Amino acid sequence: MIRDAFFLVRKDLPHFLREWSTWFWAVLMPIVFFYFIGTITSGMSGSAGAETIGVFSGQNAGFLADEFVSSLETAGYKVARVDAVVLGLYTRRITIPPGFTEAVLAGKPATIAFSRTGTGLTADYDEIRVKRAAYSILADLIAANKRTGEVTPESLRKVRAIPRKLTLEVKPAGARQTVPVGFQQAVPGIMVQFILLTMFTTGGLSLYQERTQGILRRLASSPLPRSAVVLGKLFSRLAIGLIQIAFAMLAGTFLFKVDWGPHLAMVLLVLCAYATFAALLGMLLGNFGRSEGQIMAIGVILSNVLAAIGGCWWPVEITPAWAQTASLALPTGWAMGAMHKLVSFGDSPLSALPQLLALAAAAACAAWLIARSFRFQ
Repeated sequence: MIRDAFFLVRKDLPHFLREWSTWFWAVLMPIVFFYFIGTITSGMSGSAGAETIGVFSGQNAGFLADEFVSSLETAGYKVARVDAVVLGLYTRRITIPPGFTEAVLAGKPATIAFSRTGTGLTADYDEIRVKRAAYSILADLIAANKRTGEVTPESLRKVRAIPRKLTLEVKPAGARQTVPVGFQQAVPGIMVQFILLTMFTTGGLSLYQERTQGILRRLASSPLPRSAVVLGKLFSRLAIGLIQIAFAMLAGTFLFKVDWGPHLAMVLLVLCAYATFAALLGMLLGNFGRSEGQIMAIGVILSNVLAAIGGCWWPVEITPAWAQTASLALPTGWAMGAMHKLVSFGDSPLSALPQLLALAAAAACAAWLIARSFRFQ
């Protein structure tokens, strides 16, 4: 049976690879969407890591400007001291006015200007951190002036060296889970979407065409057993899915610098299980579809809906609670949940076992259904 199935694969696969639509949906469009979605979502990060911030100090800004820069670095920023011309190239920009130190020590108003490209939670978080850095300097100024009657770099250092009577002890409650954004989210997500889309359209539509053109009837009259025909059709479509996976992962690694994490073997196992299930779903659609238009419409609409709710376009962790709950019952949600655990959160391979088993069980049910209902005409 297996030998007969691979005989069909050797006939089917070259036919698929000769079709321009296969390469269009399996290779070209994913690359376009990798770049488009990855670029759009690259600014969604709320990470408190070391982001770069451009700082321009006006003439004679004085030592308080240096103290403010040190406070920004303590807040987690990587500070770049630049001139006014270059400042506009940075996403986060701070301008310290001329004579800043002199004005502050004289009790005159002095405004530090902060601007940022983009809006949203990340922008609000940046504003809070910059204000905190400014207020920290203000608090040190008040304390130094009260203790010594003057404010100098030395008096500020002495104030900071005073043991604090009130301290806050912070301990991690567990492994930090940073929501993936940018290409780290887009490449796996779009790959998962387009595997399903290709299996629905190319895989399902080709099966319908083979039935309406009488190709399957001729196979039914051949010595090939029914099981070999079903397996051969499955393996040829699965081969397309595996080509998609290989291409997407190579493009993600070398073009978009995606890190696939330390558990690559488990990542590949999850993706193979997902591709198998997607190929079977495509065969079911082609088996029961009544027209080419119906198959195309259902395939495109269903793959997009499953991608949106399953977390392919954006991290499901930022979606409403109902969407996160719904993703737990979707194959795209299973695949993306496992990918986030293995690739983004650095969990152990066993953490993705529930998603892998769900995909395997769903694939087994779909295989049973297509084996029982496969139509030759």
